[in-house]
Amino acid sequence: MPAIPVTIITGFLGSGKTTILLNLIPQLPPNYKLALLKNEFGDVAIDSQLASTQSISGVRELLNGCICCNLVGQLSDALNQLRDEVQPDRIVIETSGSAFPATLAMEVNRLSREQGGAFVLDGVISVIDVENWEGYEDTSYTAKLQAKYTDLIIFNKWENVSEQRFDICLDRLGDLELQTPWVKSDKGKVDKDLLLGIDGALLAKDPNIDPEHLVDGHDHDHDHGKNGHQSEVEVLSVSLKSSSSSPLTVNLTSLETFLLSAPKDEVYRIKGVVRCSAANPPADSSGEKKEPTATPSESSGTQYYLLNWAFGRWTFTPSAGLMENVDPSTVARITMILARYESGKWKKKLEAGGQVEVDGNAANGQLTVERII
Repeated sequence: MPAIPVTIITGFLGSGKTTILLNLIPQLPPNYKLALLKNEFGDVAIDSQLASTQSISGVRELLNGCICCNLVGQLSDALNQLRDEVQPDRIVIETSGSAFPATLAMEVNRLSREQGGAFVLDGVISVIDVENWEGYEDTSYTAKLQAKYTDLIIFNKWENVSEQRFDICLDRLGDLELQTPWVKSDKGKVDKDLLLGIDGALLAKDPNIDPEHLVDGHDHDHDHGKNGHQSEVEVLSVSLKSSSSSPLTVNLTSLETFLLSAPKDEVYRIKGVVRCSAANPPADSSGEKKEPTATPSESSGTQYYLLNWAFGRWTFTPSAGLMENVDPSTVARITMILARYESGKWKKKLEAGGQVEVDGNAANGQLTVERII
């Protein structure tokens, strides 16, 4: 069973975490199971709101379990219960702003190590209410350490405040001297690919989904110029095809160099499909090799993997179903979601070579990099 991604969303009561989750649900595929682990006090309406969304959005099996977890020591039991009873594609931990995200992140990582990779930390997201936020309590080493475990900051409720007020929030964030990426919500809505991406569990379980449709950006419902948060991101589509009749594979050394070189304040998400040799499977950012899930084709000896990179961490999920659905000439199809003004630099960097290329003679690969947003 693939590792279950865990996303931690934190922010003080009233910052808008509930709204962001409610706006996330309609964006998810119909067969995607999202479980919620909640440990915030005072917000009693979220369960009924999420449950009602199940009927009005037309999306089924989104809220399959909700367990309160008040202490970090209870996190293991809560996550295991969700895994066994719900078998979700993803678990979202929603916590109050008074909780330390670093503590939760380290606990999820510990559980992953002890339980053989049952869970994987996908991201820690903090929601800030621009109208009412006064900044971090201090700028001490402890505060900076906690902030380092925040992968993405969402500025919420900014539409009705002055530009000066928003600049004050940015200044308070700058006081910590950290390069934490941030985006603005669009009235409480943030694109699913920024919050979660499309993780490997979905495609691995449903080989009938066209992976090229999911990874080249055309599944996005982007509204240029109107959707506020879309002005915060740019998207590159990267396609690597074989110019040889033999089934070439991706160069894993170059690919790892590419993944390691992506700064979190420039690159938000990298997702896609890559073909690897079954004899040399790729490794997650933890170093764990991801062995093929099925006997590779005798003619090719290759396996397709789903890549999901977020905030400097990445996973590979092997999928036998993709062998029948991907164009045989495809070695890699990757989507990069970047901060504003970063796509031009990354397009040139990829086209210069040494990042995404075929194994062996790089000249046997045809690389195309296109900005789609």
